[in-house]
Formats: sequence, C-alpha cells, structure tokens
Amino acid sequence: MDIEGYMVEKLSGQTLPDFMRDHIFDPLGMKDTGFFVPQEKRARFAVNYGAKPDGHLEPVNPGASTPTDYSEQPAMPSGGGGSVTTAEDYYHFAQMLANGGELAGKRILSPETVKLMTSNHLPPSLLTGQFAGGQHVMRRGFGYGFNVAVMFDPPEAEMSDGKGTFLWDGAAGTWFWVDPTNDVVFVSMIQRMTSPDNHSIEYRSHAAVYSALIDPSK
Repeated sequence: MDIEGYMVEKLSGQTLPDFMRDHIFDPLGMKDTGFFVPQEKRARFAVNYGAKPDGHLEPVNPGASTPTDYSEQPAMPSGGGGSVTTAEDYYHFAQMLANGGELAGKRILSPETVKLMTSNHLPPSLLTGQFAGGQHVMRRGFGYGFNVAVMFDPPEAEMSDGKGTFLWDGAAGTWFWVDPTNDVVFVSMIQRMTSPDNHSIEYRSHAAVYSALIDPSK
C-alpha cells in the first residue's frame, strides 16, 4: 500500500494527501479526515492508549509510535497508514464501498473495481493457516483481495459473517467491515495502539452484531 500511494503521486502529479482530499475525502463529505489535525481541531483529537505488561492502559504520545504528532502535514505521507478521521467520516468511506463505489450520487470507484478489491486473490497454497496479514490468519474461506481481507466462504473460515464480507483494521484498533449479504456496515474505534486484544475484540463485535440479527442470510 505504501507503493500504491507512491504510484498515485507519480500518476496524478499530486501529493497523496492532496489527491485523497480532492478525489475521496471531499466528495464523500469526510470533513475531518486527513494526515494531520489542524490547530482549530486539536481539542477534538482523541487520546490513544497502549497496554502495559500488566494490562494497565496508559496514554500514548502519538509521536511515540509514529514519525509525527499529527500537528502538520507529514513529509512522507504513507499509502499504508497514518491518516486520522472520525467514526462518521470512516462510515462514509465504508458505505461507499458497500454501495459498489458511490455515496450520495458521488462515484469514487467503479463497481468492477470494488468487486476486484473485495474478491479473494490468494491461491489455496497460501490459505493454510501459516500466513497472516497483520493479525488476520489466512485460511480456508478467509483470504485477501486488494487491500482488504475477504471472507469468501464464512463456514469454511468458521465465521458467522455473510458471504463476501470484507474488512480492514488499523494499528490503533480502528476498523470497519462490510457484509454485503446482510447489508451490514460496521465501524469501530477503540484507540488502543497495537494491543494484543484488538483482534479478539474485533471478532467479538462480529459475533455481537450477528446475534442481534433476526434473520441473517448466508
């Protein structure tokens, strides 16, 4: 994804933050999303936490885990991470993907592109439980598309999600998942940097949502 961000800059002639602002954030009404937090919004900048060895949570200085404190545009914006947003803005982005690339009449991606992104592209030889993308273990029924993990066969993956569910998660426990079969778009932000609990909490959120559905599809 870092390479993809660099390619966007070379092909568009814009910096990555400018391209994403002009072609993604502004069209989707993501007014609080970017690679830094301007001074007038700093009071709204949420505290991030890290877990001590005993499990106690303590605030983490943003600069301790990233090369910036988010007070200004980074010198090397990353295609793989480092942006800031709100739950509302992130929902706009996830719903756009759920809609096949458009939101409120603004088309960001073609339906064919979204389908390509959210289809598994890993061969069976890699779906053995020996490899992972972050904390997501690649296994039968659970693979990877282009920048999202994909549950292409939930029963095989021992998951309760609908077929075709795709997801993405961030280092600070920020994640979204989209289940096109059950028309579910879920966003969560727990602000816990690289916590070992982040992965299990994410999957517990899946279980909680599906236990509340009256007639989930498969």
